[in-house]
Amino acid sequence: MTQRPDAPNQLAITFLYYKDLARAEAFYRDVMGFPCVIDQQGLAKIMRVCEGAHIGLVDEAHGMHKWAETRPVQFCVRVPDVDAWYAYIETQGVENLSEMFVNDAIGIRAFVFDDPEGYQVEIQTATREGA
Repeated sequence: MTQRPDAPNQLAITFLYYKDLARAEAFYRDVMGFPCVIDQQGLAKIMRVCEGAHIGLVDEAHGMHKWAETRPVQFCVRVPDVDAWYAYIETQGVENLSEMFVNDAIGIRAFVFDDPEGYQVEIQTATREGA
């Protein structure tokens, strides 16, 4: 039986598909503050979210999947100060910004909004140890 490779993984990348790659890149770079660490020459932009975690923005005309109106994906970022992020995002003109909410069952305080092409972004902080 062949063994699973045991070398450590190098990156984690979640890919999302966009009609307007430049607009998506500008949002994640300028609003969210994620640097582009890999530029795949107009096909995709890999943005670093935090150490080891990345979001890949793909031009749907060249990707393995196509843009779709229904988006059953939520991109979530856990931060130490959700209130500071809320105050900042309020000034950025994003679509569908929610009120701040608390989910005691899973131990988070959070809010959501849409990126330029309708993917939901959640910014959250833990309300208790281990959440």
